Amino acid sequence: MPRSEQTRVAFVCVQNAGRSQMATAFARRERDERGVGDEIDVVTGGTDPADHVHDEVVEVMSEVGFELAGNTPRAIGEDEIMDVDIVVTMGCSAEGICPTTWRGDARDWDLDDPDGRPLDEVRAIRDDIERRVVALFDELVGED
Repeated sequence: MPRSEQTRVAFVCVQNAGRSQMATAFARRERDERGVGDEIDVVTGGTDPADHVHDEVVEVMSEVGFELAGNTPRAIGEDEIMDVDIVVTMGCSAEGICPTTWRGDARDWDLDDPDGRPLDEVRAIRDDIERRVVALFDELVGED
């Protein structure tokens, strides 16, 4: 669906060290592969960011061509959320993240936290996130 304004999508979780990092990597890939950088802006953050991306997340994402070791989890606050059209939380409600006056679309993907899990479980979470991101982009800009 062609848009005159850019749609801003935020992937948010508590630590911004696992699920939201994976979702952001897949979303940026989708945005670039579909050539919709002028239509979709992707941001990420956490309500209580960790010091680094979880090791098991770095490992399973490197298996599919993403280098997240250098990423630094970052905070996201109400001021930034006010400029976002869609907030996707990773298994925690958008309550407390989205200000009461915000009128955007809040979605919760209810994903397990990969921190400390065996790699096979983290791979399953990664693959689920990838499917969801692709479906979100299909919804926003149409299928490839």
